[in-house]
Amino acid sequence: ALDLAKQVGESMFAVDTASKDTMGMQLISCEPGRAVIQMTVKEMHLNGHKICHGGFIFTLADSTFAFACNSHNKVAVAAAASIEFLKPAQLDDLLVCDGIEQVLSGRHGVYDMVVRNQKEEVVALFRGKSAQIQGTVVPE
Repeated sequence: ALDLAKQVGESMFAVDTASKDTMGMQLISCEPGRAVIQMTVKEMHLNGHKICHGGFIFTLADSTFAFACNSHNKVAVAAAASIEFLKPAQLDDLLVCDGIEQVLSGRHGVYDMVVRNQKEEVVALFRGKSAQIQGTVVPE
């Protein structure tokens, strides 16, 4: 299962233009029911207050959620998601998002993401609900 999850993560990330190329994210790990992705806050991520735009933090968490909920090699999409912003992220902060499966029951799963900065301070908490649809990420 660990090797399959890693293969799923690498396969998805290779074609994930939004996360990899647009946002500058790096996939750190993809394991069964878990994923870790990081990104450095750049000028292009800053809003009018000169802090990281919440939409980019949400996208980091949402991307991590996608890798965690697809890690079982069953195609899964977001059915719902919410976020709590707890601390602003600053220019050059290294944001690391750790996502973990809380429940997987039938076709639905619930996953929690924690976004931390390089000082291990919690920047945001994200919860996503997934729904599995037909197909696999990599051929079985």
